[in-house]
Amino acid sequence: MIRETDWASRPVAIVVAPTGAEVTREDNPAVPYTPREIADEVIAAHAAGAAIAHLHVREPDGAPSARPELFAEAIELIRGGCDIITMVSTGGAIGMSVDERAAGLRAAPEMAGIETGSTNFGEELFPTTPAETRAIARAAGELGIALEVEAFELSHVEAALAFAVDGTLPEPLRFNLVLGVPGALAATHRNLAMLASAVPDACTWGVTAIGRHQRRLLALGALMGATCLRTGFEDGVYVERGRLAASNAELVARTAADCAVLGRSVATPAQAREMLNI
Repeated sequence: MIRETDWASRPVAIVVAPTGAEVTREDNPAVPYTPREIADEVIAAHAAGAAIAHLHVREPDGAPSARPELFAEAIELIRGGCDIITMVSTGGAIGMSVDERAAGLRAAPEMAGIETGSTNFGEELFPTTPAETRAIARAAGELGIALEVEAFELSHVEAALAFAVDGTLPEPLRFNLVLGVPGALAATHRNLAMLASAVPDACTWGVTAIGRHQRRLLALGALMGATCLRTGFEDGVYVERGRLAASNAELVARTAADCAVLGRSVATPAQAREMLNI
């Protein structure tokens, strides 16, 4: 973790995850589906303080999609409106093949998420074998796309470190520590401290927390020196108890305001590129 004397010396990059694969307009009518809607949400979130956009895409009816042309359209529209870092998910949705999960790489984002192990996801199993991790890492490497490890369990951090040793994942590693997914690690301060302490000092790490746990865990991450904090409709649709967020930008603005109170400045995309070695 960051040294205590350096706690507030670096800005923190806010990541916006505008749509995900699970949340729908039944959860919040403002959830974007089309590439234009996703791009508009991301551009507004950038204006509110986001430096990175973590992207999934949807079919017009809201179903999760793996179509590379939808990723390409969304990224082109985003780049036409702001300089935010674009990152695609290679997690996709439950039931997608590894080829479908890697389809967004063809849209030439700057970053991509990568799983280094399997996890329970509610009542479902979200499997990722070592061979699948290697296949996605190889495809991203050939395209010059930086990777972020999506760690839902302590074993995912440890597996990533082993993948770095054998050359599957290039160093320095970037981690997104995910808490609060039903079936995986609960969103507690002890679990966050455990995951963060397993990340070597040379690596960067961020925090994602699901639902009502989001604001509390992001604040803890900011206090612990996290490099990135993720918010957006993928992870939670309420801005406060009983009130739906009007937009992803509202959630980003809340996170930026919380960071200011806690003594962390918010990174620009240029600063985030430097911190993340992109």
